[in-house]
Amino acid sequence: MEECAGHPVKGFYRQKRKRDMIRDTTPADPFELFEAWLKEAEASEPNDPSAMSLSSVGADGMPSSRMVLLKGVDPRGFVFYTNFESRKGEQLLTKPKAALLFHWKSLRRCVRIEGEVEVVAGEEADAYFSSRPRQSQIGAWASQQSRPLEGRFELEKRVALYAAKHAVGSVPRPDYWSGFRVMPRRIEFWQDGAFRLHDRLVYSRSGEGWTTERLYP
Repeated sequence: MEECAGHPVKGFYRQKRKRDMIRDTTPADPFELFEAWLKEAEASEPNDPSAMSLSSVGADGMPSSRMVLLKGVDPRGFVFYTNFESRKGEQLLTKPKAALLFHWKSLRRCVRIEGEVEVVAGEEADAYFSSRPRQSQIGAWASQQSRPLEGRFELEKRVALYAAKHAVGSVPRPDYWSGFRVMPRRIEFWQDGAFRLHDRLVYSRSGEGWTTERLYP
């Protein structure tokens, strides 16, 4: 999995590299390890430690990837929100399987996640939508995500239109805007190692629990 390592700088392999490698005594629950790594990333990443690559598959079998933000994680899975009429929304509703990839460059770590997808409960989506800044709520109404846009002015007009429409009171969540939860079947933790002898630990769902195995780099 060399793609997470980046490009070595001059003299890189001659340097003594101290890394907190993945211990043999890892937790039985991968979410415990993920949350520990995310906490470290929040302290070290310069921007958006919750950013993740989301891959879905179209009706023609062609994969598609884009960056989204993690908005919730618990033992049920990893949650993000989007317009269900967008390209990714339509793909995930049609083929509810996805892959996620976190790459924390400052820590030289990656986490790869694969699993089925479900729509979050309406109450959960309502609670998150109400926590967003008002302008982001208006933006959810104004943006016809993934559809052709003639120019920036067209978008600005729609923002002004919906800002006026929802000028008073709270902004309701659009019916087409909600969240997806990726329920993992496989989670791989990747830690950079010297001379590309990386650490790779895979958790695989087994009944109500998890099994683990290490992989060659």
